[in-house]
Amino acid sequence: MGVNKIPYILHKCTRLFSENLQGGKMRYLNVAEKNDAAKNIASILSNGPTRREGLSTYNKIYEFDTQVFGEQARMTMTSVSGHLLNYEFAAAIGIGRAVILLHYSMHPLLKLAYKILKILREGKTSVFEIIKVCTDIKPNLRIYRAKFSEITRPSIYRALNNLGQPDKRISDAVDVRQELDLRTGAAFTRLQTLRLQKVFPQKLADKLISYGSCQFPTLGFVVERYQAIEDFISEPFWRIKMNHTVKDITTEFSWKRDRLFDKNSCEAILDILKENPQATVESVENKEKSKWRPLPLDTIEMEKTVSRKLKINAKDAMRIAERLYTQGYISYPRTETNIFPKELNLVNLVEQHREGARWGPFAARILNEGGPTPRQGKKSDQAHPPIHPTKYAANLAGNEQRLYEYIVRHFLACLHKDAKGFKLLSM
Repeated sequence: MGVNKIPYILHKCTRLFSENLQGGKMRYLNVAEKNDAAKNIASILSNGPTRREGLSTYNKIYEFDTQVFGEQARMTMTSVSGHLLNYEFAAAIGIGRAVILLHYSMHPLLKLAYKILKILREGKTSVFEIIKVCTDIKPNLRIYRAKFSEITRPSIYRALNNLGQPDKRISDAVDVRQELDLRTGAAFTRLQTLRLQKVFPQKLADKLISYGSCQFPTLGFVVERYQAIEDFISEPFWRIKMNHTVKDITTEFSWKRDRLFDKNSCEAILDILKENPQATVESVENKEKSKWRPLPLDTIEMEKTVSRKLKINAKDAMRIAERLYTQGYISYPRTETNIFPKELNLVNLVEQHREGARWGPFAARILNEGGPTPRQGKKSDQAHPPIHPTKYAANLAGNEQRLYEYIVRHFLACLHKDAKGFKLLSM
């Protein structure tokens, strides 16, 4: 195989291209989107890679021998840090307020390269960005892509043995979104800045009022909630509560009236009740109640719950989740899917947690009571499964441990049967 006809294999997080070495051995270059992913994938594919420094302090180079397509190969793995290419306007736009939208929607764009390209030419970015970088040097490459959503040995080798063609339509869709984000953001930023500087010259004369297609609507929700809290007028109230305990079981009786806004009236009723504190239960009415198990976990649900329950903001939650992913503890954390694929071995994933000290008994109960019975949602991005643990981790600490535990517990809960109980109607 000549040097100009080099196979180039693309992973979700790992990209490979190769060339002939002496003796027929192929040399492959892998490019991961982060150094942690490159390090862990290199460890999976080898018995221990050698590491050396690259042009970037943050993107190391790992080398090792392995097999690809059943043949011995020498593999080099490095990484980038984000996108290789980014859109910018071809030239400065000097225009008045009246024609802002028209000019920003039609002005030509350039797709500029970051300095990290030097690593590729010597030795989460888009697949087709890497294809472009490499085909600019060697035009006649054969292109493949392997997909995986978790950095585990079975998943990596399964992806390597089931290569397919990259989908140019997906890359084009990302390009369109980037271009629209840039054009609308630039146009509305300019429009807002010119308008608000005129309305509030003393405060905003030298300020840039930026607009983001996602951030700006979200700010509206924040402002709306803040205004509702500010407008709320609190008013003190009083209620009568009664508890009764028998054999360590405490029952709380609720007052049908619930609350009074007059303290004297509430105290008067309480005094009447104290005169004859005895009560008799004449009848009990209840009905069976079910509580649905949760749906498989997607990114939005994870961010909402972690923010509310663990007090970890969405940005930090995603940063921690991505670190857990690159370490091989959870699946890819950016997903819109809440349906487990049929090929995912749920029994094996639950089995790994059977001996866990904190949730092991619950995992064992799932296996002993008919096995996993997931409640399936209706959303699938056709790319990644719901967020789930990929192996048991006992050595985490801090927020990493808290987020990992939440993901494990949610995963186990959605595989269990619905909760059954009784709702008390009246006494």
